[in-house]
Amino acid sequence: MTTYIRRAAALCLLLLVALLANTARVQVLEADRLLGNPANRRPVLARYAEPRGDILVEGRPVTGSQDTGQTLRYERTYSDGPLYAPVTGHASQTYGTTLVEDAEDGILSGTSPHLAGLPLIGGLGRPGGPGRGRHPAGHVATTIRAGLQRAAYEGLAGRRGAVVALEPSTGRVLALVSSPSYDPALLSGTGAEPAAAWARLNAAPGRPMLNRALHETYPPGSTFKIVTAAAALDAGVVTDVYAPSGTPDPYPLPGTRTLLPNEARGCDDASLAYAVRWSCNTVLARLGVEVGLTRMVAAARSFGFNDADLRVPSRVARSNFDADMSPDRLALSAIGQYDTRATPLQMAMVAAAVADGGEVARPYLVETTTAADGGVVGRAHRETYARAMSPGTARTLGALMVDVVERGSGSNAAIEGAEVGGKTGTAQHGVGNQGTPYAWFIGWARAAGAPRPAVAVAVVVEDAAARREEISGGGSAAPIARAVMESALAAEGGRG
Repeated sequence: MTTYIRRAAALCLLLLVALLANTARVQVLEADRLLGNPANRRPVLARYAEPRGDILVEGRPVTGSQDTGQTLRYERTYSDGPLYAPVTGHASQTYGTTLVEDAEDGILSGTSPHLAGLPLIGGLGRPGGPGRGRHPAGHVATTIRAGLQRAAYEGLAGRRGAVVALEPSTGRVLALVSSPSYDPALLSGTGAEPAAAWARLNAAPGRPMLNRALHETYPPGSTFKIVTAAAALDAGVVTDVYAPSGTPDPYPLPGTRTLLPNEARGCDDASLAYAVRWSCNTVLARLGVEVGLTRMVAAARSFGFNDADLRVPSRVARSNFDADMSPDRLALSAIGQYDTRATPLQMAMVAAAVADGGEVARPYLVETTTAADGGVVGRAHRETYARAMSPGTARTLGALMVDVVERGSGSNAAIEGAEVGGKTGTAQHGVGNQGTPYAWFIGWARAAGAPRPAVAVAVVVEDAAARREEISGGGSAAPIARAVMESALAAEGGRG
């Protein structure tokens, strides 16, 4: 009898060991495969079982969560959705996450191990399942200023284009607007309505879900002349900005019979100062050739061109300045044409470099991330991105940009009682340059008596409905920039 009991006990022990081994296999070795199995709905149910954390603008939530009582319980809601969509992106139960909703998803969904009281222990759990690394959702405070955001949004008034405003000394993104925009709440849930909205938005000719501020690149036109002027001054190609340049009007492109004309008058033998003030193509094109390809590429890179890894924390499209081209193409690239392309964020960085003494602060959009109880999880700090030019060159270009606003093509950006520097641009594009030109303005503003500029801004307007001859950076884009800069100066005065 004892023999049979021992055999039964041994069998039970063997079965127990097999059960434990299988449990370990399922929970450890097979966990990732099972977690990612499309038939496993537990991660999805857990993700929407609790309210999502909020995205904040000046301490006020611009997002929320709504209890639907459905299987996927909480849907995302948005306050002033179209106004802040280029910042927040969408968090959709059907179409996923974009922009800050995506870049900070771990904090907002409660799956980040940084939300745990003991991060090392919290990190052992696997996000996405009940009791596996999920914590109360945290919140994300942005650097956006509501007044600047609204000024930019209302300035574009539904026209295709974008506005980016930066704080030059820190890199904070103060405004980020893309137009036309959309309400991300339309995509929050599941079923026929979000599907119809998704199809409608994707088919819309204005491409409202395209973030033109971060993800679209444009020929920057004459606004790129600030980069070329900086390269020429730093390289010593120009030592006196008021001396005649010796550049003919029109200018023969090197190695070709093509003559480059000017829209402005008085550009024959014009100085660099005059060429910046009235945007003479010929002078800056010739300077680009004299600086040379290697130094021009290096100068563009120091402002942020050709960087495919820039994040704010959302991905930013790569702005382009060709590293291999003939002298005639270099001449065109030096005035923001040919294959030169830039995001509005990139051109705001160019303006900010001049405003901050030649140094480019790395732009960022998230100020702090916090746990549900308000404890700070992460905080952004100023970081130098690159030195784009010497301080002396920055002072010289700053004076030339002030001259553009006070005496030249950027007069529509002038603000009474403030120092404003700017550069207009009208970028040609399309086959044979027959497309409606893009209107650009980049600039910065400093309040009277202030130690440094409060804001740097870039505006691009691609208005297909306007008549070609009526589009210019000074006429279309500069007034929008002025409104944004006025808002920044008013906010700085209020804080003071």
